[in-house]
Amino acid sequence: MKKNIAIIMGGFSSEKDISIKSGNVVFNHLDTDKYNAFRVHILPEKWVVLDGDSNEYLINKNDFSFYKDKNHIVFDVVFNAIHGTPGENGMLLSYFELLNIPHTSAPSYQMALTFNKRDTLSVVKEYGIKTAIAVYLNKGDIIDTDAIIAKVGLPCFIKPNNAGSSYGISKAYNSAEILSGIETAYKEDNAILIESFLEGTEVSVGVIEYNQEIKVLPITEIVSENDFFDYEAKYEGKSQEITPARISAQQKNRVEEVAKKVYKSLNMSGFSRSEYIFVNDEPYFLEMNTVPGMTEESILPQQAKEAGISLKDLFENAIESALN
Repeated sequence: MKKNIAIIMGGFSSEKDISIKSGNVVFNHLDTDKYNAFRVHILPEKWVVLDGDSNEYLINKNDFSFYKDKNHIVFDVVFNAIHGTPGENGMLLSYFELLNIPHTSAPSYQMALTFNKRDTLSVVKEYGIKTAIAVYLNKGDIIDTDAIIAKVGLPCFIKPNNAGSSYGISKAYNSAEILSGIETAYKEDNAILIESFLEGTEVSVGVIEYNQEIKVLPITEIVSENDFFDYEAKYEGKSQEITPARISAQQKNRVEEVAKKVYKSLNMSGFSRSEYIFVNDEPYFLEMNTVPGMTEESILPQQAKEAGISLKDLFENAIESALN
C-alpha cells in the first residue's frame, strides 16, 4: 500500500515563500508509484492541504489529518520543508513527535539547538571546532560600540540569532553601521550576535544521512558579487556557487573531517548544510542550516547531483529513513 506523505511548507517567518518553492520541488519529484504526496501549507492563519491550485482541505490539528470527499486521510510520514519557524526550530516537530508521526528532520531538540546560532556555537566550541569571535546581545541590552569593536574588530557581521536565508544580516565598517545593523537584526529576532570578520574562502558543506550512513556531499565554494553572501547573493543570482569547490586536497579533507565532527557533536540526523570560512587552511564554522533549500538551484541539491544522487533519490531516502 502506498504511504501518505505530508510535505509541510510555508511557516511563520520571512522565509515562507522560499519554503513553498522547496516544498513544491519535493512534491514534483516524489515517486507517485510509491507515495501519495500531499502539499500541506502551515501558515499563521490556516493549516490546509492544497489539492491542485485552488482546492483546500483543513487540517485537524488534534491528530494532523484531514477529510477529502468523506475519506479520512492520515499521514504516515511528514517531509519537513519549512525554513525558519515553526519547522526548523523544532516547535512543529515536537508536535509530530507527540503524535508519533515520523518526520524527515532531526529530533526536535537538535532542531531547536541548531536553529539558535549562539547555542550551536557554544556546543561545537567544546569539541574543538574553530569559530569567529562573537558578542551576544538581547533586545534592551546597553549597546557599547567601543567595547564591541574592541572585542570583534572591524569590519564585523551583525546577525539575528534565530533566522535564516540571510534575513537581517549586515556587515558593519564603523560604529554607526553597527548601530544600524543591530536595528536591522532586531527586526528578525530579539537576540542577536556580532561576529568578527573572517578573511578567506567560504564554502558550504552538506552532510546528510544517506543509506543509513553519514555522508559528506561535494563541497560548494561561495563567491558573492556583493560584500557578503546575503539574501540577494543567495536567491537573486548575485553569487557564484561552484561545486566542487576550488580548494586544495588538504582543505577538502580537513573541512570534510570537521563537518562530520560537527554533525556528530550536535547529534544530527537528516539534512544539514553548514557554512565555513578557511583561515590559513583551517575551516572556521559559521552556522548550520537543517532545512536547506530544496529547489533545483539550491546548494544542497547541487551537491547531491555532483555526488550522483538525484532529487528523487535524495527525497526518497529521507522518507524511508524516517519510516525506518
